[in-house]
Amino acid sequence: MKFENILAEVNGFGKFQLRTMLLMVIARVTLPFHFLLNNFIAVIPSHHCDVSSLDDGVVFRNLSLAERLLVSIPSQEDGTPNSCQMFAEPQYHLLVNSSNITDLLTVPCQNGWVYDNTDFKSTVVTEWNLVCDKRRVNRATATIFFIGVMVGAAVFGYLSDRFGRKRTLLASYMITTFFGFASAFSYNFAMFAVMRFFTGFGISGISIITVVLCIEWVDIKHRTAVGILMSLDWSISTAVLPVVAYFVNDWRYLTATATSPLFLAMTCWWWLPESARWLISNGELKSAHFYLNKCAELNGRKQFMADLKPESLSTVILVDNEKRKYSYLDLVKTPRMRKLALLTGIVWFVVACTYYGISLNVTGFGVNIYLTQFIYGVIEIPAKAFIYFSLDKIGRRLNQTGTLILTGLCIFCNMFIPQDKGPFRTAVGALGKMFAEAAFTTVFLYTTELYPTVMRQNGLGYSSFMARVGVSVSPLIILLEDVWGHLPSAIFSLVALAGGLAASFLPETNNVRLPETIEDIEQTRRTKCSGLCSKIKQR
Repeated sequence: MKFENILAEVNGFGKFQLRTMLLMVIARVTLPFHFLLNNFIAVIPSHHCDVSSLDDGVVFRNLSLAERLLVSIPSQEDGTPNSCQMFAEPQYHLLVNSSNITDLLTVPCQNGWVYDNTDFKSTVVTEWNLVCDKRRVNRATATIFFIGVMVGAAVFGYLSDRFGRKRTLLASYMITTFFGFASAFSYNFAMFAVMRFFTGFGISGISIITVVLCIEWVDIKHRTAVGILMSLDWSISTAVLPVVAYFVNDWRYLTATATSPLFLAMTCWWWLPESARWLISNGELKSAHFYLNKCAELNGRKQFMADLKPESLSTVILVDNEKRKYSYLDLVKTPRMRKLALLTGIVWFVVACTYYGISLNVTGFGVNIYLTQFIYGVIEIPAKAFIYFSLDKIGRRLNQTGTLILTGLCIFCNMFIPQDKGPFRTAVGALGKMFAEAAFTTVFLYTTELYPTVMRQNGLGYSSFMARVGVSVSPLIILLEDVWGHLPSAIFSLVALAGGLAASFLPETNNVRLPETIEDIEQTRRTKCSGLCSKIKQR
């Protein structure tokens, strides 16, 4: 008897599974809130030099605000005041002839800046004046956060396979909550950067553990539906974030608000189950029997578990050595695991790199930042609907390959659309973002099904690590537009095509039982569970 047989008997998609999903959605809401938080807390509002130091006490103070700016700050090509330069002394002759600005001595802002607080009451930029020469420091805040996510993916992947899903998830909740609120109370930028790093470190565990824990409790027939439903919280929360940011427009309060759902999540943690697959793989048969009994009881299948003794679970998942502790080294010790790690690493790198590459390049909506972010979230929902119907119809491998290739084609086509055709560029860019999101949705489910139970969290942790490398590289690729305007698009197109090619070499997992051990991977590829699947479908 395999674990899928037992799961079929206790109902692999009932009230127990739905409750588990809902309990974890509470914490997963914070994922897009923090991943996209930089769009709001690190935004650079319109600004110009504080010219109060030029006040001579006579003529200057009698001028209107517009006149003060005219005589104090050089104008840019679009007519707005320069953001980083001011005149060394008031140029009153500009009140008569504002075009005569040749050979006028300018200096960097001497007394700070004045910011436009129309849309944002406060950001980290206005808090610590991260503009002009410090502009790159501001850009580093997102990179610092994602480096934390990258490190956290590797650490929590290992810890989850070593100590279990549930306990490691609680540690992730606590770390994210503490450092999330510490970020909001930071008194200088150095402290803020360190706190954001550890916030990213902690939240990475929430990202990878919740998906695995859900999939490991669901039967084969409903894995696709659960994978899509679990990813919907990202798109919905992405659309909710700008609404929250609109009303909470102080960066400290917004950071605290983005973290606050974790208090409820920690309370609900007590009702979360441990993965029965992981417990059996690690020889904890009584605990596995306890959670399977809870599942059967809530799903109305209690009689089956009454006849099943804990000792009989030892034959469900055959492990050579129950005391063996797996690590990332096991990803490369055997041939097929080595190939799997190489291919999934490439695919995750490409999916993340192209997704964030498009997100940073889609322009032309002509609306404010709140509405733009809302559109970004809503536009991903059709991608989820498409993937929901196609994953079971054409399989995981073709979906992963196809969505990456289509993403690359959209980026490539945008290279040939003139800049003045803004609506067309936006439409093609948005289409590419939909395919990129479809690729992201697929890769989470696909990777969870590819790795065996004893290495699943390590595999997903390594894959997520590679994804964060892709996220970090993406802004650097965009900077290459200074070399040639179309160079970033050309690189993203080639990267997406390479990722699609790599995905085509992965094995299909549609209607295939989850592998439990490394031996399941290394021996004859898992056979399709024809008898079991038929049984489940009849139910």
